Amino acid sequence: MSAVIIAREGTLGRIRLDRPKAINALTHGMVGEIDAALDRFESDDAVAAVLLTGEGERGLCAGGDLRALYENRCSGFAERFWRDEYRLDARIASYGKPFVAVMDGLTMGGGVGLSAHAAHRIVTERSRVAMPETGIGYLPDVGGTWLLPRAPGEAGTYLGLTGEPMDAADAIHAGFADRMIRTVDLPTAIADLSDLAPGAGDADVRAALARSSAEPGPSRLSARAAVIDRCFAFDTVEAILSALDADGSDFAAAAKATLLAKAPASLVLTLRLLRLGRAAPRLEVCLEREFHASLALLSEGDFREGIRAAVIDKDRNPRWSSATLAEVDPARIARWSEEQRAEPVFPAEERGRGRA
Repeated sequence: MSAVIIAREGTLGRIRLDRPKAINALTHGMVGEIDAALDRFESDDAVAAVLLTGEGERGLCAGGDLRALYENRCSGFAERFWRDEYRLDARIASYGKPFVAVMDGLTMGGGVGLSAHAAHRIVTERSRVAMPETGIGYLPDVGGTWLLPRAPGEAGTYLGLTGEPMDAADAIHAGFADRMIRTVDLPTAIADLSDLAPGAGDADVRAALARSSAEPGPSRLSARAAVIDRCFAFDTVEAILSALDADGSDFAAAAKATLLAKAPASLVLTLRLLRLGRAAPRLEVCLEREFHASLALLSEGDFREGIRAAVIDKDRNPRWSSATLAEVDPARIARWSEEQRAEPVFPAEERGRGRA
């Protein structure tokens, strides 16, 4: 049975993720279905724009299907899944028609990849957007190392290392979303999109969405910018922890406790990738680097242990290969972030420009 509902409503191409009991967790099959839908809508002159939403009230997408990655870890499944997923993320970023994504409810990991690269990104009063991968021995992938470094100041460093969730105001402040529409007003916004004239462009979509937009209120991230920028500006996790100690505020203490609960090697790798991502010329460069680092984490890092503790055994007691930051081998981290472990995701002839 398909886990993606594809339909056309007026001039709007609809893509609805349909695994509500799993908070629409992304499978390899779903990636293929979404890609095929983009083919269909791109070639249909009657489609003015494309809309991505999630079924159920819990969220757009809770991320990739971690159990499938764990159970198929020796079959080449992860390489195929990540390759196709990252290509889809890049395609969404440069899609030829206006692409609208609604990040209602929980939107994490792979869900961020499907939505935060879109041309028009909507959050609601229920949105909780996060990249919590360091807590399971992984890294902020699906272009996270492109998006996070482009947040104001060091907000992206804070979000990528701690995995803390963003509400609507925070997601807009961090550059993961463009506007807020309350859930009660989403049907009106969708109806307006379905009434667009064929050939409508991004300006027409923005005007339609603006009619239903609401103010998100103050951003907590913005209010804490001074301490975040001061403490997360360093290039080592140890220096960040020292700065949080020196700050002495309740927020800094909470941030430090959060960091100490994450996988040490993932923290070091993530910080390195965020700094590299800051200088990347396009999204595809970050996705390519994430792809090879992900394969390394699955084969010789803590990712399998993180999935085991969080999803398989659910004992919430991961045994990391490096129990402390002092035990993390810098040469190993450098190899994970630089070594090509498979065929490239983006051959030269396929490379385009990512979302700036």
